[in-house]
Amino acid sequence: MDTPKTLDNGIRGEVLRIPTANPTGFHQAISEPEDMPATEIFGNLFLPQGDGPWPVVIVVPGSLGVAPSHVAKAVHLTEAQIAACVIDPFGTRGVTSTVANQAQYSFAASAWDVLATAELLAARADIDGMRIGAQGHSRGGSAILSAACMARLVKDGAQPFAGVYAAYPWCGQQFKRPEVGRAIVRSVIGDRDEWCLPQQVQGHMQAIRLCGGEASCRIFAGAHHSFDRDTPIEMVADASVAPDAPTTYIAENGALIDPWTGQADPALSERDLMIRSFRAGYGRRGAHIGTTDDQAKHFHEDMMRFWTTLMANPQRS
Repeated sequence: MDTPKTLDNGIRGEVLRIPTANPTGFHQAISEPEDMPATEIFGNLFLPQGDGPWPVVIVVPGSLGVAPSHVAKAVHLTEAQIAACVIDPFGTRGVTSTVANQAQYSFAASAWDVLATAELLAARADIDGMRIGAQGHSRGGSAILSAACMARLVKDGAQPFAGVYAAYPWCGQQFKRPEVGRAIVRSVIGDRDEWCLPQQVQGHMQAIRLCGGEASCRIFAGAHHSFDRDTPIEMVADASVAPDAPTTYIAENGALIDPWTGQADPALSERDLMIRSFRAGYGRRGAHIGTTDDQAKHFHEDMMRFWTTLMANPQRS
């Protein structure tokens, strides 16, 4: 995404250089932000035809990186008069895929990328800073949910997002108190997902509601992971997944809470718990992705219903 992309509807993207960071984990991001190594990522910003300021949705890819299906989201959004910013968390980090090893950089860094992008966009005159949304897929879905929950604990504590749309997110790691303030949250996942556990997603949405947030979840019957890709079902042989592993909760200071002891430990890393889950027998290799029938069509209908309703009502923001 370090070069301008042109959408199928003719809209040409503007390359953004987004200052972000590589925290070792949520504890460093929340409690020791001055120690985070600085870095940057690239994004392409697509603005609708006409004059702004525009509402905008940040599109965050999953473990396979930016795919045509992610760029295609910008077509749907811009044709509805909503700007789209597709970010590439991998390129500048030297990562091509995390399907075989999710610990190449932290999930906290993924969340920080989303907050950093929102901060950059909010400063632009052609963007409506009160109508910034984030849509993440798989690992990207985890990133936007964590970013929405982490927002009150970092920087000035404000919630930058009017809404977040988490597509088949991994919810094996959640904030113990998932308070999202003004953000409206929606998650969607297929009941045949082999990467992420639908019950964990449902539980995460319920926890947000119990903390006073507005959250909803839709389970798509017969759908696999990445069912919005509109490509045939295929096996990703090197995928390393552990959907049934115990949920890890994150304390207010960012320390991970060991699922086996219940103790928060700032020294405990995401990688430590991934290894423990595999050694406990929860991990396996290989998982399917893709689409059957008209699942992608129904996904995009749900997605655009959420965004057009939310962005048409700025008073909710």
